[in-house]
Amino acid sequence: MSRKFLLVFLIFTMVFAYGQEAKTGWGFGGVPAVAYNSDTGFLYGIVFEAYNYGDGSHYPDYDYTIKPTWTRTTKGSGENTLFFDSKYLLPNDIRVTAYAGYLTEQALPFYGFNGYESNYIPGFENSDSSNYLTRMFYRHERNTLRLTADFQKSVINQNIRVIAGFGYIDTQIDTVDEDGLNEGKDEDLLPLGAPTLYDNFVDAGYITNAEAHGGLTNFIKLGLVYDTRDNEPNPMRGIWTEALLTTYPSFMGSDFPFTTLTATHRQYFTLIENDLSFAYRLGYQQQMGEAPFFMLPWYQSSYKMTEGLGGSKSLRGILKNRIVGTSIFMANMEARWKFFRTVIGGQDLYLALNGFSDFGQVLTPYEVEDQTLPVAADEGLHLSFGGGLRIVLNENFIIAVDYGMAGDEQDGNSGLYIGLGYLY
Repeated sequence: MSRKFLLVFLIFTMVFAYGQEAKTGWGFGGVPAVAYNSDTGFLYGIVFEAYNYGDGSHYPDYDYTIKPTWTRTTKGSGENTLFFDSKYLLPNDIRVTAYAGYLTEQALPFYGFNGYESNYIPGFENSDSSNYLTRMFYRHERNTLRLTADFQKSVINQNIRVIAGFGYIDTQIDTVDEDGLNEGKDEDLLPLGAPTLYDNFVDAGYITNAEAHGGLTNFIKLGLVYDTRDNEPNPMRGIWTEALLTTYPSFMGSDFPFTTLTATHRQYFTLIENDLSFAYRLGYQQQMGEAPFFMLPWYQSSYKMTEGLGGSKSLRGILKNRIVGTSIFMANMEARWKFFRTVIGGQDLYLALNGFSDFGQVLTPYEVEDQTLPVAADEGLHLSFGGGLRIVLNENFIIAVDYGMAGDEQDGNSGLYIGLGYLY
């Protein structure tokens, strides 16, 4: 196989649940992950969710949820994560959200800085092109250990919450290991010693020696959340907005002291009662201080840290991590239609379609001290659009399939994403 490729299909579900009219006890669901890439190998694993509804008095809320993810590739990449969330575990109405994860990524996308200012040339990674350098040109290796915990407490009323959290992030960066990726292959080998964009940026000083191989970025998070959603997994109405200040101080062990301001607003409107809704999200993040290049893609929230802009968690259809800068803006608009409902074995099930448009932009470019970054073009709005399908059991377990298309070839072509949950 001369072209790098992705072969994914996973709409097979395992569902076990208990209860009749009121949902009680445990409910389980999972999606197997199956993928193939000619360079990183065969991927296998499972994305799993477990919900405990207790005596059912909080339904459709759960008492707590545990969400493990485990995947492996035959060439050594892997994802090992555990997510926990509960409004009812701790006393005094304190909500706890925790995450533990170790990710080994042999070919993480890296397209430079500041969106369109960094030119994307697909031929560099296309082995059929006369411009071909290596399929790994826009990749580097990253291993990450991340441990986080957030605590939220209502103040004034149930809709306003203060949030405090902390995190430990150990990031290890390196160039792509072509020898390891070539192991066991008789053809279509990666060229040894071919420089990647990451290598070029390190050699030119655009990525400094201090940050080139990663480091610790431990943080403290403080913020305020306003939340009036009628149902968290898929609201039909309400507002969910937050402002967060996350600081990575040296006294916490961070190798790169800096601060991030994040503001996210989400709003949900009912167009047809119970069936059709419109949802949008606006996000802004500003880095203050000298953030290392490998932390630029991370976007903070009161629920989960995500990575972008670009990819399944931000701008669907646009290359993952295509848009990074000192300050960034994103927006998502989505119509959601629940077109089929039934009850199977006492469990509520519905199917939904969604159509969306996502867009984002770098507002303040990332700069490197004593260096002038090359500029290929002026930064502008990055746009994508597409649609998807949702299979939802008991309002919480949501199988998600989205297909997005980029509006500009500088942002790639398209992306298929299969996972769990709505984007926001």
